[in-house]
Amino acid sequence: MTSTEMDYSKVGEYMYQLLKELFPICRSITGEGVRETLRIIQKHIPIKIHGIPSGTKVFDWEVPKEWNIKDAYIMDEEGNKIVDFKKNNLHVVGYSIPVDKTVNLEELESHLYSIEDQPEAIPYITSYYKERWGFCISHNQRKKLKDGNYRVYIDSSLKDGYLNYAELIIPGRTSKEIFLSTYICHPSMANNELSGPVLLTYLAKWVMSEPRKFSYRLVFIPETIGSITYLSQNYKEMKENIIAGYNLTCVGDNRAYSFMPSRYGNTYADKVALNVLRYSQPDFIQYSYLQRGSDERQYCSPGIDLPVASIMRTKYGEYPEYHTSLDNLDLVSSEGLQGSFDIYKECIELIERNEKYKIKCLGEPQLGKRGLYPTLSTKDSGRIVRDMMNFIAYADGKNDLIDISNIIGVPARSLYPIIEKLEGSGLLTKEAVEVM
Repeated sequence: MTSTEMDYSKVGEYMYQLLKELFPICRSITGEGVRETLRIIQKHIPIKIHGIPSGTKVFDWEVPKEWNIKDAYIMDEEGNKIVDFKKNNLHVVGYSIPVDKTVNLEELESHLYSIEDQPEAIPYITSYYKERWGFCISHNQRKKLKDGNYRVYIDSSLKDGYLNYAELIIPGRTSKEIFLSTYICHPSMANNELSGPVLLTYLAKWVMSEPRKFSYRLVFIPETIGSITYLSQNYKEMKENIIAGYNLTCVGDNRAYSFMPSRYGNTYADKVALNVLRYSQPDFIQYSYLQRGSDERQYCSPGIDLPVASIMRTKYGEYPEYHTSLDNLDLVSSEGLQGSFDIYKECIELIERNEKYKIKCLGEPQLGKRGLYPTLSTKDSGRIVRDMMNFIAYADGKNDLIDISNIIGVPARSLYPIIEKLEGSGLLTKEAVEVM
């Protein structure tokens, strides 16, 4: 099925199936898991995969060594693998150095991580910038460990390699850009890790399905170090061209809608997102930038100051399964993914269609002679055209569509047919919105 033939009101199931395909892969901020993930996504959309060598200076940071892992386990004295990486890739602390030795229980305990108040969950733990080794285990399993000796084995490598990311530039009629970013650096977690990449994949398909006014910059990156690396290479062009951007993460569950603003909450991306959410999901939770935790930290940092916000379902860190093995395929759903797709699609459509509008004539236009007002006046006739009349009242060339929507309390999407009718009658002029 081509992108033009796809029914985008029913893509949630396609996204969920792609998520299931990606779920078993062990990803980190570098390594073969990232490349495998990007190659699978590349089968769906024409992303270009880049590799930045270890040791490359990126602003105040440095691209780390590449980490790969083949196997890991803890074996008891009877030869039983009580922890097995091949059964769950969260069992190993991310970026663990290789180890193959026998240790007693006391030493083993110093390398184990569990969550006492979530005794069935395997935690997600990493150590990117300090060399160590460790295993993650459910607390219930940890309590069953007996005195004795254990073989600990991690078949990993940490050596010079590459940090990989992918980019897709979709040209529009103008060089001004809409920016969408997501990350591909966590192992098997469904909402926190994979919901963003599958959503961005299908948003890309939809954007490419027809010509657009704006250009689109879409990136799949390792979180934090990836966004820093990408910015270090592209930020000047991005600052010049990007008018609005969103960081896609935690968009697959059914529990809530959430909003993370830009640093000051006053960008075009904020304005668009808040308008859409207020009418589509009025019970959404609005967070403060002080509660940030993903790549908005880099995109909105001083000196970069890109107009980037984030619309999520339940925000990272706000659901109990976050960063544990409980963030699994049962936590996300095709319905949750579809809802996020619809919200982002509406935001993008609004950016594409937003203009400043002005009625041509002086005084209130005579709508009846243009077939826009009931010729028989009844007590209902005013109600029928109320939204049109209210739109006209504020179409003074100073307000854009979002402003008018906010003033008259009507979703912007409901004003699209009104605008088309007024333009068709020759009553309306429009001017592009200038975004600073």
